[in-house]
Amino acid sequence: MPRGGTGLSVTVATLSDVSTTTAAPRDAHPDPRRELGAALLRWAGSGDAAVGVVRVLDRHGFGSVESGQLLAGTAGGEVGGLLYRGALDETARSLAVDAVTGPGTREAHVAESPAVAAGLACAGGATLLGHPLPAGPAAALGAELEAARPAALLSTVDGNGALVLTGAALETAHGTLGAEAVDAEAAEAARGLLKRGATATERVAAAGSDVLVDVWVPVPEMVVVGEGALGAALHGQAALLGWTARTVTDLDEARAAVSAFGDADVVVLLDHDPAFDAMLIDGIRHGRGFLGALGSRRTQAKRRERLLAAGITEDELATIHGPVGLDLGARTPAETAVSIVAEVIARRAGRTAGVLAGTSGRIGT
Repeated sequence: MPRGGTGLSVTVATLSDVSTTTAAPRDAHPDPRRELGAALLRWAGSGDAAVGVVRVLDRHGFGSVESGQLLAGTAGGEVGGLLYRGALDETARSLAVDAVTGPGTREAHVAESPAVAAGLACAGGATLLGHPLPAGPAAALGAELEAARPAALLSTVDGNGALVLTGAALETAHGTLGAEAVDAEAAEAARGLLKRGATATERVAAAGSDVLVDVWVPVPEMVVVGEGALGAALHGQAALLGWTARTVTDLDEARAAVSAFGDADVVVLLDHDPAFDAMLIDGIRHGRGFLGALGSRRTQAKRRERLLAAGITEDELATIHGPVGLDLGARTPAETAVSIVAEVIARRAGRTAGVLAGTSGRIGT
């Protein structure tokens, strides 16, 4: 999982020494998930039968919060990870240790003042699920998190079954939810979430079972093809979002970048040179990532004609986002960059990007 990040700030300490443990600065560890992965690998290899993991089963309040929250612990009292910037640690840490020997849930509530002090928007509460994760699946999950590769952790909501999925397409299973049909349907749901290109936490129905699914995916890499003020603004937006970004101007380099894309990655084509059609064709054939192309209606029409002449179908053309960006009325390079990353975020989440006041679903998910 290159370049990943769920917002977890990871520390490892014993419960007897929690007072000396503080959250690492958010910019000190660009991929703190790797620290938790290393801890899982170490614990799984120590001979223990299982580790305990704690995840968010349900929540209300807190404002916009990041998916994929995870905390883990051992029978000896070592704990790694934070939930919601550490605001839930008082409850979550002891649950992680207890979860080594069996599943359970606990309610955690945080008042306005400590929630804001932790960096959350407002007060809130959560139902936390703690459950054992056998050493084999724990090691598999730890290896993927440490190496920054896609991974998923699934469990029945009662915590009696756990399944880890690894591999670029989450094709390899470790553990079981208790029944083959449940494993198959839940894994397929997790793979569907992976295709969104964003870390996600969801509850899904699988063969009659209620399953909690956490999918961790790479933080996007944005490849900007071409230079100029908009390219610089896109780099600024990427930095703000915690994405990585690089600019390429050479066709071969652009094609190589797109051929290595994962689902989370983004290309924004600024250069109108027809030679870069080859890169778009590569991206279409590869079938991963977000392909965005800047340009006027006239530029888009000419590009469309060229691609159709090259054998690209209408359905394949629809995978190119051009003109790239949401209709925000952007006029400056900075505003245009906002509109472009906004479309990426909306597409990843499967949203149409309407105004929040016109929606009825939960805000921040």
